[in-house]
Amino acid sequence: MTPLVRSVRSADTLTRDALAVLQPGFTGTTAPDWLLRRLGEGLVSVGLFGRNVADPAQLAALTGRLRAEREELIVAIDEEGGDVTRLEVRGGSSFPGNHALGAVDDTELTRAVARELGRRLADCGINLNWAPSADVNSNPANPVIGVRSFGADPQLVARHTAAYVEGLQSAGVAACTKHFPGHGDTAVDSHHDLPRIAAGLPTLQERELVPFRAAVAAGTRAVMSAHILLPALDAEHPATLSPAALHGLLRAPEAEGGLGFDGLIVTDGMEMQAISATYGIERGSVLALAAGADAICVGGGLADEGIVLRLRDALVRAVREGELPEQRLADAAARVRALADRARRTGTGEGAAPAPGIGLTAARRALRITVTGPYRPLAEPVCVAAFTPLANIAVGDETPWGVAAELARLLPGTETATCTAEAAAAAGTAALVDGLLTAAAGRRLVAVVRDVHRHPWMADALHALLAARPDTAVVEMGVPQAPPQGALHLATHGAARVCAQAAAEALTGRRPSPDD
Repeated sequence: MTPLVRSVRSADTLTRDALAVLQPGFTGTTAPDWLLRRLGEGLVSVGLFGRNVADPAQLAALTGRLRAEREELIVAIDEEGGDVTRLEVRGGSSFPGNHALGAVDDTELTRAVARELGRRLADCGINLNWAPSADVNSNPANPVIGVRSFGADPQLVARHTAAYVEGLQSAGVAACTKHFPGHGDTAVDSHHDLPRIAAGLPTLQERELVPFRAAVAAGTRAVMSAHILLPALDAEHPATLSPAALHGLLRAPEAEGGLGFDGLIVTDGMEMQAISATYGIERGSVLALAAGADAICVGGGLADEGIVLRLRDALVRAVREGELPEQRLADAAARVRALADRARRTGTGEGAAPAPGIGLTAARRALRITVTGPYRPLAEPVCVAAFTPLANIAVGDETPWGVAAELARLLPGTETATCTAEAAAAAGTAALVDGLLTAAAGRRLVAVVRDVHRHPWMADALHALLAARPDTAVVEMGVPQAPPQGALHLATHGAARVCAQAAAEALTGRRPSPDD
């Protein structure tokens, strides 16, 4: 009977360890029964997305229900502030994103913004934030990072990454610095395909790794891996699945050229095509654990009990078949549990002084105004021409952007005409601009663009519009890579709601009263 008992215990431990390394999502604003059952069976982490959030009270009730099932629990969310928000997914963020903070370049401001964001997360029962992005946005054509980065200078990104980590964690929320070893030099979105970075190891050390070293020095509790291929590091496997990247670079001692990181390594979403289309989610998860990852992030797309059971069984099978060392799985599960236990013991930053206006203050400071022609503040309803690119998956299409809503608060009667790449292709630039001029009906125009340097159709249409109406104001809500255009040009360095508010104030020359 003794060998049988040992076998049963071993099987149970293996299953619990396999569940412990998963960070799954779910649908709805209440905890489903299957999730509560799996928490009792060994699941230690839950990931939240915009679909799980209605308001702070609901979110606090949800996390409270989860913790009633398991007190030592990691509740994670992807709340970068700025363009990528889950807390305010349907209204726009109260905080500017990284690019705006980098434009201000005041680390105390970055630390204060991150602390207030962390305070709000902690109040809702969240103790792990999949942020900040420490990517150096060295490639202007990058379709997925852009304003999520503090900037293109490694040292600037490093000091603000460290400040963000310190601010967030001072509020009792663990930071998960991403996307290791750096997603900034890509022209491909890893949600759709596998990006390849041709940079050599010296460039990697001098550029991409600088902010991650700063994050480790600042005490980041977790690091998220990127689904990117760096042949100079590993010619075959993307970083998430690469022992050379995770064990050999991120974990390796500093004396050996590594970062000496001993915290939790989390994968980026395993449903992303860079992994799922090449390896499959089950095999990709096994390879990630074997490479040195500790936690498997899944649930952005696949968010039901089935994916949890598939991954649990795949990990157990891999151990039994000798593909994944049992000790590697046990070590990964131990790291997850250690972070959960630390979060329980350290609490949620109680006593942090609220700073409700810090986000708008930062957005105002980030605004860059260029006057290139005669311009008088807007005083009557205007027509907003919104040049709308396809949203990347990280940002999502639920979150509103632009300045029309904020202008309408100040100038009731303001209307919007939306322009897309599809419309430009179907009608042609000339017809598109004619439609905008007709919609304006003699009113003043405000053109809103997002990364105009990356979208030729947008640049052509904006040029034609300005030729017809040179008095048009232009608001760039992406990376301000293109030269300023328009009678008045505003660079907000992001599309958060507070960035729009700051822009509307500048366009009209006034701020709304608290009662507006």
